[in-house]
Amino acid sequence: MTGKIYANANSILQTKSLLDKQTVFLERQVVFLHDNMDKTEKIPKVAYFCMEYGLDQQFPIYAGGLGILAGDYLKAAKEENLPIVAIGILWRQDYTEQYIDDHGNPYDVFPVYDFKYLEDTGIMIPVSIEGEEVQLKVWKMEHFNNVPLYLLDAGKPGTKHGNFTARLYGGGAEDRITQEIILGIGGVRTLRALGIEVDLYHFNEGHAVLAGLELIREKMQQENLSFEDAWEETRRKVVFTTHTPVEAGNEKHNHDLLFRLGANNTMSYEQLVRLGGDPFNMTAAALRISCISNGVSSMHGYTARQMWEFIKDKSPIISITNGVHIKTWQSPEIEEAYRKGGDIWEAHMDNKKKLINFVKERTGAQMNPEALLVGFARRAASYKRTDLIFRDTSVISPVIDGGKIQLLFSGKAHPDDDTGKSIIRELVKMDRHFKDNVVFLENYNMEIAQFIVRGCDIWLNNPCRPLEASGTSGMKAALNGVLNLSVLDGWVGEGVEHGICGWLLDEYPHVTLEDADEDERDLRALYQILLDEVIPTYYNNRPKWVEMMKASIEMSVEKFSSNRMIREYYENMYMKALREQLRLGAATKS
Repeated sequence: MTGKIYANANSILQTKSLLDKQTVFLERQVVFLHDNMDKTEKIPKVAYFCMEYGLDQQFPIYAGGLGILAGDYLKAAKEENLPIVAIGILWRQDYTEQYIDDHGNPYDVFPVYDFKYLEDTGIMIPVSIEGEEVQLKVWKMEHFNNVPLYLLDAGKPGTKHGNFTARLYGGGAEDRITQEIILGIGGVRTLRALGIEVDLYHFNEGHAVLAGLELIREKMQQENLSFEDAWEETRRKVVFTTHTPVEAGNEKHNHDLLFRLGANNTMSYEQLVRLGGDPFNMTAAALRISCISNGVSSMHGYTARQMWEFIKDKSPIISITNGVHIKTWQSPEIEEAYRKGGDIWEAHMDNKKKLINFVKERTGAQMNPEALLVGFARRAASYKRTDLIFRDTSVISPVIDGGKIQLLFSGKAHPDDDTGKSIIRELVKMDRHFKDNVVFLENYNMEIAQFIVRGCDIWLNNPCRPLEASGTSGMKAALNGVLNLSVLDGWVGEGVEHGICGWLLDEYPHVTLEDADEDERDLRALYQILLDEVIPTYYNNRPKWVEMMKASIEMSVEKFSSNRMIREYYENMYMKALREQLRLGAATKS
């Protein structure tokens, strides 16, 4: 299956037949409901379920891109005055704080946070885990200019059930299922206890799929519906976003474990198999429990349709490209210079110097503000090919040693991911070998991300296609006039134009490398474009560079904003789902 997806996607990427920029841009020209829809038409009330939320560094209950995306979604919903509430978990020990020891090895620290800005709702929610009732406290968070976020809490670590909500993505399959019971089943019960009525439930990733089982159970027990009828009625109220083509990101669970922990929630084995197969696939179940689903870029939507084509009774998978919250990620100096026609370069250099000062404070490294600075900040995963630029030292070492380019890296690995930690160890080796010209910033978080996406000159993005579903970090960089140097995957094919607002490795002429593998082709493309286009433009053609910076900001500021994204969710998913609910309801009554 993976080989088939790759072959199809790679062919499309080479021909760009599905990524015609003008066509995609026209498809994105949605008009927001408040201004243009029928004023008598109801705007759906939505409950958004996600395992993590990145709202602010002061409130670390996120691991990476999924959480940051969810946080940006909640801020956009607030700005657009939309009837959305969110459900999550209060992670008392975050995901991990990850540092580097004297030998260059990453190690994890798990402090217990006493979070500020939480409002006690006074509500306790019961869920059953392995036959025992667990009481969950419900907190409300609205401090970061976001719509209401309700967070479930099993207590501080060390208390009877406190470890259930201690660490995001911590532990093994048993821990994960327990957390998904709390999010899904506990989340629906939270809405009931708060008296919040919604029209739709949005599952952001498969982690929330047990909410669907709770909705089915309610209809079977409270409305005396059959499983089939309860499933069908639930489907009308659920929409689903899938975020990754990477197999490990699509969870599968053993049925014996689901039943032992109580995740089946009164469903029989046969009913669970109907929904998620055996083993129980969370993504497959979400596709079957929803009325409409989406991938998070045009390319990812295509990939997801191919990846899940074997699933029967699934919802249609469309594409809604991710966006980022402009006020969170765009530098105020860049925003003002761009809006008022000011000096973009001066604003950029202010941000670059702030970044370099931040790096010196954190590491002692003294980077050169006049030299080209390339940034790469990602979760440590092998498909992202963090080390690609170092693969041929005979080419890249003289460029780094000569001070023509500087490389700044940051990232975290999952605490139990030895492969991810080995990637970080290699980056630390490069840091120590090249000294000030290559730097690794430990304990990657939102604060570091803001400095890097604002202060670098180039944003490097070279994952294996088609495994980067979206890649929102490149959008954040583009908002700040930081030019993307990227493969054509995720969002990039919808925005970046080679030599106009960034550079694409896919523009490299591969005719002499027909027998080379993907890594070799992309490595040669990276070196050629870096040496022949990026470096000469940066040092010898400043007007062209600034022109490209302005084009990057213009390309990204509306097209890849979270406000545009949430409007598309309403227009292309929520409104369609509600209209179908109303149509079927009217048909039933007649």
